[in-house]
Amino acid sequence: MAHKGDHVPTRRQFLVLSSTAALTSLLSETPASAAEVAQPYASYWHPATILNWDPSTDRDAKYNRSTVPLARRVVPARPANAHARPNEARVQALVAYAPTSNNPAQGALDMNYYATNYWQYIDELVFWGGSASEGLILAPNPTVTDAAHRNGVKVIGNVFLPPTAYGGQIQWVRDFVKREGDRFPVADKMIQVARHYGFDGWFLNQETAGGNTQLANDMRDFIVYMKKSGLRVIWYDAMTDTGSVSWQNALTARNRMFFEQSDEMFMNFWWSTQGLANSAALARQMGRSPYDLASGVDVEANGYNTSIGWASVFPENKPHVTSLGFYRPEWTFKSASSPADFYSRDNRFWVGQNGDPANTTTTASWKGVAHYITELTPITSLPFVTNFNTGHGRKFAVGGTVRSAQAWNNLSLQDVLPTWRWSVTGTGTKVTPSLDWDDPYDGGTALKITGTPQSANDVRLFATSLKLTGSSQFEIVHRTGTGPSRLQAILRFGTAEHVLDLGGVSGAWRRSVFPLGEHSGATLTEISLRVLPGAAITALIGRIGVTNPVMTPPASPSNVRVEQVSRTNATTASARLTWTRSPGTIRQYRVYKWTGSERIFLGGTTNDAYFVPAIPLNSGETAQIEVEAVSEAFDVSPPAQISITGTP
Repeated sequence: MAHKGDHVPTRRQFLVLSSTAALTSLLSETPASAAEVAQPYASYWHPATILNWDPSTDRDAKYNRSTVPLARRVVPARPANAHARPNEARVQALVAYAPTSNNPAQGALDMNYYATNYWQYIDELVFWGGSASEGLILAPNPTVTDAAHRNGVKVIGNVFLPPTAYGGQIQWVRDFVKREGDRFPVADKMIQVARHYGFDGWFLNQETAGGNTQLANDMRDFIVYMKKSGLRVIWYDAMTDTGSVSWQNALTARNRMFFEQSDEMFMNFWWSTQGLANSAALARQMGRSPYDLASGVDVEANGYNTSIGWASVFPENKPHVTSLGFYRPEWTFKSASSPADFYSRDNRFWVGQNGDPANTTTTASWKGVAHYITELTPITSLPFVTNFNTGHGRKFAVGGTVRSAQAWNNLSLQDVLPTWRWSVTGTGTKVTPSLDWDDPYDGGTALKITGTPQSANDVRLFATSLKLTGSSQFEIVHRTGTGPSRLQAILRFGTAEHVLDLGGVSGAWRRSVFPLGEHSGATLTEISLRVLPGAAITALIGRIGVTNPVMTPPASPSNVRVEQVSRTNATTASARLTWTRSPGTIRQYRVYKWTGSERIFLGGTTNDAYFVPAIPLNSGETAQIEVEAVSEAFDVSPPAQISITGTP
């Protein structure tokens, strides 16, 4: 139990209720219809049922694959906050995106979703969930893995062996670690799942009472076996070396055998200052980094109003003691009254109440993660293109034209978002950057800058580490209304600035391209926008990119096939589509309906299988479906086509 004055005094077990009602705010209910049969869902199992899993017979397996490789990321050349420390504490985030069951694999037609935005402060994301009644072993949605990997963040599946009070059965634990000769069959299946689905490891949360020393030893050996596969294993501080469940809230002699074999350990929430210091010392004594220990912080109920002993983890003017583990930071979404409120809360959670990672000075206890943890950037290779797409929206635009008025969420389509949200330099009244869902250029969001600056304002956007070539170019798509824009792009190369005057723009989107061949061999370290002083300005930026242009677009996908069509109502159908991937590196595939006069955007994926949730399709109508490949630089292939006929 924590000492008085240390951390949260109330007990919170790692519990996910079996009732999906606990998470209904995360996802609207799927109607009971034919679409429910067609809809692929994220995967979950009990120890006995995972043994029967086979991706060749699981009809949802191909829809649950992530294809985005884990990006390399680096510390920015000019980090925002001098108080934050690089290469010390890391952040684990345990996030429940939706209920364990009936969780759509590839997004949904609803903006109401926790679109994780502040990947630059997160090291690993645990896809939290599981319940006694639904399943104990939970694989991440491919959408979450796609977005995380694009930002250099590892994604970890979850194993939840619950307390007996919440339906846990000790037999499930025995089944979980059961051996067959020198193999662990459940571990073999979990390794197969992770490799097939493309995520990085497993979080083991064993809270079921009734174990003994033999069971503890079996669990340790299970971890050793799992680790040989190359997957990451994170252990939660609950089971001890005797097999009993006894939360240590520290690294101790009782749980070190599990930490010794795992990559990291998430320590329970009742830690104390001395307990963390002792844990760090023991980790070093074991030859391990103290930052392989995450001090657990439960923010599910109160978010940034949670009382935390920050100085125990991050003492002033001293090295960080351990890493930090957030349990349920999606509080910022669940507690919000609107998307704007969610983004305001999320910014305060990660950046602090000043809304500027460079300025976290405040008397508030919660100063934001940016006060302690240095941001990282995954923008380390060409091409880099962003449309500021957050992964959900009220509509979907393509090249400046709205192609769908349907609300949506799909983190597979999320772009790398600004490294700094928001850092604006200048004196006097400054401009205000924000994300805008009303007028996107490509995807669901654009960057908006408004205000009447009294001095030149630099809006720091992206930390980069891009080595340029003789053919490299900078691209920007923006609009400012009538009159001169007073907008410049600032490209930094170490201490040197390269200023690009963007000129005045009418009400339409304008694409400007600037050759950067003179900087061949140099490393671009930062992209900012400068607003010169003057009258009020409203600027929308739809795209920013640094590319080496190619002469030919990507090839079309081939062998487009329709696996299933289901009627959802009199005018709408859903469909499962698959295809053969285009050669080369493809960022995403986009699916449209061609009406003969316009293209209607139906959805997108990084995968070669996609569930189209809603196709406008009357009974007897034949619709032409188009699938196009989109490169990392947003070059687009010719469409591959297939026809679908609506049936009653």
